[in-house]
Amino acid sequence: MKLGLHVSDFTYPDGPRALADDLGRIAVAAEDVGFAKLSVMDHVWQIHQVGPAENDMLEAYTTLGYLAAKTSRIELLAWVTAAIYRAPGLLAKQVTTLDVLSGGRAWLGIGAGWNEEESLGLGLPFPGTSERFERLEEALQIFLQMCSDDESAYRGTHYTLERTLNSPQSLQRPHPPILIGGSGEKKTLRMVAQYAQACNLFGGPDVGHKLDVLRRHCADLGTDYDAIEKTVIFPIDPGLDGSNVDTVLEQLRAFGELGVQHVHGSVPNVSAITPLEIIGERIIPVAAGF
Repeated sequence: MKLGLHVSDFTYPDGPRALADDLGRIAVAAEDVGFAKLSVMDHVWQIHQVGPAENDMLEAYTTLGYLAAKTSRIELLAWVTAAIYRAPGLLAKQVTTLDVLSGGRAWLGIGAGWNEEESLGLGLPFPGTSERFERLEEALQIFLQMCSDDESAYRGTHYTLERTLNSPQSLQRPHPPILIGGSGEKKTLRMVAQYAQACNLFGGPDVGHKLDVLRRHCADLGTDYDAIEKTVIFPIDPGLDGSNVDTVLEQLRAFGELGVQHVHGSVPNVSAITPLEIIGERIIPVAAGF
């Protein structure tokens, strides 16, 4: 099992003037201690599960470009991109640009989007649920076409692209890996089976059931279930003094027994760096055996 770091909170003690330095230190430390992936949220306001909407929030792809310059090995992605916030052609260009400038470390993490409050607040598109999923699927199709040699027009229900030219192409071929976030059994997990190299589930008691649903979709579509990386998003909290390490390992072991291969989560007090060092010394080496 591998671990990934999700940076969801940008409100640090020294404020915005020190934010670039703080974020750079976090990224370098995460890479140095052995995290496999580093992600940020694709939100423009802080989400209520983390803090007040007024708290500091950075735009995802600008931030990922900065993190690419600060690191050299760790994989980078938005966890997860709201498909409705950007035109799919532009999103494909952003992800392939990130892949080129990071030396081949970008993923496309993507979902249908859910935060109506921030969307309405900043005038971002926010159609109904059914249309959001239709747009997600078209965005996936456009991304794959733009990563191929096919420059022909794309005409979907919601998007029309007259020429899907994308130069330079990503370093990772045939395309940067795709992670689809969400656990909806009828739509999201079917899209994972059809388009993605990784799923992402919430780390609750239904993980095993959701993976069974994904397995059935793969069987129906003739795709390889074993080739899809199984990930969950779940907080990783070792405690500032390491007092919670055993609890974290117990949680990770339980996920591993279900077939989860990657646990991705926020780390409390991450700007202090010490929790990352504890994870690197006492959790990552043990989790590698799960």
